[in-house]
Amino acid sequence: MSAKVFKTIDEQLDILKSKGLIINDYDKAKDIVLRENYFFLNGYRSPFLISGSKRFVDGATFEELYSLFTFDRFFRNIIFKNVLIVENNYKSLFSYVLSRKYGYKEKDYLNPDNFDRSREKTRQINDLIRKVKRQIRINGYQHTATSHYINNYGYIPLWVGVKVLSFGIMGELFSVLKREDQEEIASYYVNVDANQLGNYLSILSNYRNLCAHEDILYNHETQKGIEDTSVHSILNIPKVDDEYIYGKHDIFALIIILKHLLTYTDFKMMMNEIDYEIDWLSSKLNSIDVKKVLYRMGFPDNYKEISYIE
Repeated sequence: MSAKVFKTIDEQLDILKSKGLIINDYDKAKDIVLRENYFFLNGYRSPFLISGSKRFVDGATFEELYSLFTFDRFFRNIIFKNVLIVENNYKSLFSYVLSRKYGYKEKDYLNPDNFDRSREKTRQINDLIRKVKRQIRINGYQHTATSHYINNYGYIPLWVGVKVLSFGIMGELFSVLKREDQEEIASYYVNVDANQLGNYLSILSNYRNLCAHEDILYNHETQKGIEDTSVHSILNIPKVDDEYIYGKHDIFALIIILKHLLTYTDFKMMMNEIDYEIDWLSSKLNSIDVKKVLYRMGFPDNYKEISYIE
């Protein structure tokens, strides 16, 4: 495999042109590549390629490629905003349930006896408690609320401490709670059991990190899938080998998770924003149909109906 060497902006655009991409405004394209990074832009080429080839379909333009890049940025911002809403809601529920049951000081809510005491989880619990204490110690003075409690009371109650704990850590903590505590937290959501919630939190943590680092979102697939839900059935999503072809590992699976964890109003607002961005992208595409992008997102043709499922 030949080594990758530095190429100027002109050379990078020449590569795209040599593969059949039309560049209508060369100066604007140069500015975009310089600001956005050729490597990142090139990551959006797949819907515009001839099947089984590295060449672009007839009529594909740089402007279309950049439109998909821009769409993914706007879409990612919408998803990120709503994942943060779920994160805040979950942290509030978690801290409420554990504080009420076990106490509000670190020595109380971080007592190993509060967690699943099965032998196989003992090491994980002890490691997690150390991680939680470390994050509180390192991040505690960086936030007004936590530093206020440290300086004035000498401890941080859990409902304040969750502010400085990562979503990943919070998801892991859920996985080692006693079963009755998992079930109580899950009960505050509609049609979500403890097993589903644990799975959803793990997947959402993955997407949160992806969004925070501006990675490609629209066609991302997770290794861990979600269970079949009523949404799959109501939308009549087709199956292959008894497996739903949409909404399992793809972005539509993420939409289904958010459907279960956001309020009805928040979810509908999110879908309205997504619909607007899809319509905008559709207006910018000529060489391909927007359905080609939606297919990579795992969106069924009737995806809009999810907004009206109660």
